[in-house]
Amino acid sequence: MKAIFLAITLVLASLSGCFGGGDLIQEKKGNPGGLALACLQDSQFTSMELIFLYEEGYEPEASDLLKQRLDQECDKSTIRIRKEIVDFDHSGSWSSDDVRDQRWDLGSDAMQGNTLRWYFLFPSGTYEKDSVLGVAVDASTVAIFKDSVADAEGFLGRPSAEEVERSVSVHELGHLLGLVNLVYTSPRDHEDSENKGHSNNDGSVMYWAIESSDVGNFISGDLPDEFDEDDKADLNGLADGSISAKDQIWS
Repeated sequence: MKAIFLAITLVLASLSGCFGGGDLIQEKKGNPGGLALACLQDSQFTSMELIFLYEEGYEPEASDLLKQRLDQECDKSTIRIRKEIVDFDHSGSWSSDDVRDQRWDLGSDAMQGNTLRWYFLFPSGTYEKDSVLGVAVDASTVAIFKDSVADAEGFLGRPSAEEVERSVSVHELGHLLGLVNLVYTSPRDHEDSENKGHSNNDGSVMYWAIESSDVGNFISGDLPDEFDEDDKADLNGLADGSISAKDQIWS
């Protein structure tokens, strides 16, 4: 599976692409990973809603997979999926600020009663760095750029655009969960020293692909769409308190 992939270069294009939080800490919005404990623990939020806002023709392929990954890692009695076709009031390429503006204009608070809400936007167009396929921009918001995902499909459809989208979507979900070391320090040495916020294991969906890799050259093997054992151990440690979390907008 080494070969492959990483193509995810695709995925993960550049650190500034993967998470566009910048210095944005705001009480309401936070940075990627700022609601990790709210998801992993159930002391306040017992249910969760994944809300997919997408333009017509850009329906997400990975919604059920994202729910499955959260069911595996987060302590919630129910996780629901809601999909809405929207008309994003935007033209041209997207910045992280553009994504945040659209999400907060069209969506509601991430924390309402006992329900935690995370948003996944699927707009037409591309990110301002067109090699970026997905970006987490605050504690509850991800955007996936399906036009760029389609362009990243490999030779003869391997990896397929659908496979690429699944990997990118779970990867960005991982950033909302705080992986890797975004809001904590892991006792395990699995962060890529040259690419902060990413795993050094090419079997993890959080792996950092070499940026110059050409996804179209990878025609065998499968793109990862799961967290590896180190990722899961980190999430378990955050959940049970054995790993301390910082920059939480709720805890």
